[in-house]
Amino acid sequence: MFMSYLTFYLMNTEVPGVRPQTVKHDENSGGIVILDLGSQYTQLLARRIRELEVYSEILPWNADMREIMKKNPRGVILSGGSRSTTGPDATNIDESMPRGKIPVLDIRYGMEADATEQGREILSNFLFGACGCEPNWKLDDWVNRSLKSIKETVGPDEQVICGISGGVDSTVSATLVSKVIGDRLGCIFVDHGFMRKDEPRQVADAYRELNLRVTHVDASERFLEAIKGVTNPEKKRKIIGELFVRVFEEEARKFGGAKWLLQGTIYPDVIESGQAGGDVIKSHHNVGGLPEDMKMSLLEPIRELLKDEVRRIGPLLGIPEDLLKRHPFPGPGLAVRCLGEITRERLDTLRDADSIFISEIKDAGLYDEIWQAFCVLLPVRSVGMAGDARTYDETVVLRAVASRDAMTAESVCLPWGLVDKVTKRICSEVPKVGRVVMDVTGKPPGTIEWE
Repeated sequence: MFMSYLTFYLMNTEVPGVRPQTVKHDENSGGIVILDLGSQYTQLLARRIRELEVYSEILPWNADMREIMKKNPRGVILSGGSRSTTGPDATNIDESMPRGKIPVLDIRYGMEADATEQGREILSNFLFGACGCEPNWKLDDWVNRSLKSIKETVGPDEQVICGISGGVDSTVSATLVSKVIGDRLGCIFVDHGFMRKDEPRQVADAYRELNLRVTHVDASERFLEAIKGVTNPEKKRKIIGELFVRVFEEEARKFGGAKWLLQGTIYPDVIESGQAGGDVIKSHHNVGGLPEDMKMSLLEPIRELLKDEVRRIGPLLGIPEDLLKRHPFPGPGLAVRCLGEITRERLDTLRDADSIFISEIKDAGLYDEIWQAFCVLLPVRSVGMAGDARTYDETVVLRAVASRDAMTAESVCLPWGLVDKVTKRICSEVPKVGRVVMDVTGKPPGTIEWE
């Protein structure tokens, strides 16, 4: 069994003083493979390694050793928590590790995954000393490789359809591909009825400035009907994901047929949906919600990037800063922020409350300092008073978090004057809302979105 906190297995190297290996750098060699043994800090660890300009990739703890070695890793990191050390869920992969071939670092409880000087030193020693890695994970190089890959993947006569939402991920993906195939990229903006207030118009204006060919499809009635009476969040996501693809397929036929469906899937989406081999936290509509009989092939050029990396390559592609600074918005939109049964009336209530919250944050000059701020509408009513009358209205949650890539997050301590003003405005200006509360939960243990 592994030691409980931190263990170095340094094959052919010395222990933590660490002299660099005299290994010639191979451009085709991989970076670091992280085996996830159930730590809530695994994604943060992956980001820390990339910040040191070394590529990192997460695989489940029980990944087949042949799969691991196909990655041609320079080193392996084991990232586990208390369950992986003791008890019935304890894991033991020591015997299957190819000892004598690659260095292995065993980390438990997120130790040094944080940004302390000691944590950086341990990772740096392991990456550059024990593993002989070089700092070659450069985003400008990544852009050039990606453009080349897109050219090699998409045939000269093939059409690509892209779902546009106005968010950073889909914007970067569409701009990247359009630089290679031009007007063979057809962008479809599907208004599923779950957008924020005035967002459809804002999205259309933004993409006109980027000279992308965009078709607006109002499918709000279809989506509302599809999730009528549905309250389970995973079921909501899967229904929305499948209907998205069906709408795209219909529009693709209008374009004369398209072989590729371009999506702005990023690495945290893959991890949280269990596609990297770990537990399903929540199925992202563009990962866990896709139908098995989908007619088009997927094109996901930014699938290996973290959220902050996507934002950083935006300026390299000429994307305006105001688009890149927009707060992240989930693909299913307000459908996963309107908890319980979804109706048009409840969505309108949520839109109005959210609009007030965001406008006050912007007026206070705090929007760019916050990673994500939004309202959630709960399926909870409470007794209140309006004038001399008794009310029994809904509850709105305010949520604001600080993060760098959505893999971990901390609640933002908003000025009390701002919270008080937002609360009074929502309760007085938004019908059917009688109570406002604040969510101060970090990630982990929570997720940023409620569903």
